[in-house]
Amino acid sequence: MIEPSRSTFHPKKILVPIDFSPSSISALATAAELAQEFNAELCLLHVIPMLPIVTGIEFPTPFYPRQEFLADAEKESAKRLADLIGNLSGQGIHATSKVEIGNDVVGNVLMVIDREHADMLVISTHGISGWRPVVFGSIAEKVIKLAECPVLLLRSAKTVVTDKPKESK
Repeated sequence: MIEPSRSTFHPKKILVPIDFSPSSISALATAAELAQEFNAELCLLHVIPMLPIVTGIEFPTPFYPRQEFLADAEKESAKRLADLIGNLSGQGIHATSKVEIGNDVVGNVLMVIDREHADMLVISTHGISGWRPVVFGSIAEKVIKLAECPVLLLRSAKTVVTDKPKESK
């Protein structure tokens, strides 16, 4: 009988894509536990989608040009990531952050894995159901298929939405 061998995988750098949703914050908490267990560094990544250029429509408007929008979004994202890093630092976890701009979120995640030499990825899924993932595909699903490092996929708890408002008394 073959005895299972003890795993020798010890991540040194864990990449955590953050979109500031509750599920990505939950994934960060799990990644923080792993970082403490393995004495690993965390790298938080936020990808800002570029605004689409639509032929025949001047967008962004002259009132809010694309560069200004992206600069504001980048500053806000960096601030939010800095707050998360401050919390991690208080737990004794070394963390860095990256803000990327691009419409190919999966490509950005894969590029950062390579550039930062991440040896593990912790990512959440929103558990979207219905036609949307069939048509557009899931970012998490694509990352799982293409990433060359181990991936921990955390599924978000489904939320129940009701159409009935609560009655007040």
